[in-house]
Amino acid sequence: MTTNSVSQGRNTKQNTKKNFAPLIVDVAMPIGSYYLFKDGFGMSTFAALAWSSVGPALRTAWSAVKERRTNALAGLILVVNVVSLLLSFVSGDPRLMLAKDSAVSSTIAVGILLSVALGKPMMTAGMKPFLVKADAAREAAWERLASGGSVRSADFLRRERMFSVVWGVVLFAECVVRVVGAYTVPVDTMVWLGGVVMAVSMVGGFLVSGALGAGPMGAILAAELKHAELKHAELKDAELKDAELKDAVPATAEPTDPGVKNAPENAAEIREPELALQAAR
Repeated sequence: MTTNSVSQGRNTKQNTKKNFAPLIVDVAMPIGSYYLFKDGFGMSTFAALAWSSVGPALRTAWSAVKERRTNALAGLILVVNVVSLLLSFVSGDPRLMLAKDSAVSSTIAVGILLSVALGKPMMTAGMKPFLVKADAAREAAWERLASGGSVRSADFLRRERMFSVVWGVVLFAECVVRVVGAYTVPVDTMVWLGGVVMAVSMVGGFLVSGALGAGPMGAILAAELKHAELKHAELKDAELKDAELKDAVPATAEPTDPGVKNAPENAAEIREPELALQAAR
């Protein structure tokens, strides 16, 4: 195994950790800890939500104080948990109980749409790892596109915003449909219909966001990567041609005219008769 292959393997592992870390730390761990506390340790829903909110709360505070930025994913999960905690006190009316389930979807939807308005689309964190694929070259191409350093950046950033907008609209529409259904459809029907509405919303979200956002972004990323590879190849060719030209030119050029080359000998032959005449005198 060569040194380059070893370094590429290390870079791949580092990029994988970098891309998936936000999803693992800010999303998977809080959700997983909720079910661990609730089902594993037998805690109440309120206690499990409260304890699973500690991580997102600490992450949000750390980003705000230490890194001087807002951790959107951790903040969103924290808000969702707080909303869920407040809703845990809601009881009584069965229709209200059905309607409250849509509050989480609406909270996430508003958070996503606000992130787009602020210029930091939240859903990018969940999509990027699947497009970059822990590849250093694709990561570099993504950074060029995201920073505006490419002619394709404008289209890329527009598609990035569109991806988050689609999910924000889908989740908000799902919330509206479930609230309307809670107060217009029979309760027994809405109990199972709510799950159907959520499933249809998820499938629709994946299809539409893929067609308008992730799909075109993947194509733009591939075009940027191909362009970078062509430029790299052209640079290598230019370097090889320069090296060949330097090897073709001799270090010290010698005169090609025989008369010029033998000039010192001819001068000596001319001086010999002159010296002989001077000696005879």
